[in-house]
Amino acid sequence: MALSTNRFPALTLNTDGHRHPRENTLVGVTALLGVLAFTTSFFYDLHLLTALAGLFGVIAGMWGQFISVTTAERFVLVIATGMSAWGFYLGIAHGGLW
Repeated sequence: MALSTNRFPALTLNTDGHRHPRENTLVGVTALLGVLAFTTSFFYDLHLLTALAGLFGVIAGMWGQFISVTTAERFVLVIATGMSAWGFYLGIAHGGLW
């Protein structure tokens, strides 16, 4: 009898086999805010949006790191928090929160 092999593993944050809805929600929010802060940081006039998205992205990312369970969650959180921090830095440099 032939064994079936899975060549491409499923992309999941729940590598331990359990559901983590709260942690996965924080990962998604942090990733969304990180992408928003990073992309808007290239536009000088969007400093308010960039700084706020970066600030909330860093806060959500740090809280997500505090309660994360799996390595996959932490990996995405580190990347997204770095993008948020980059956006926050440039948002503050371009004009700040006001």
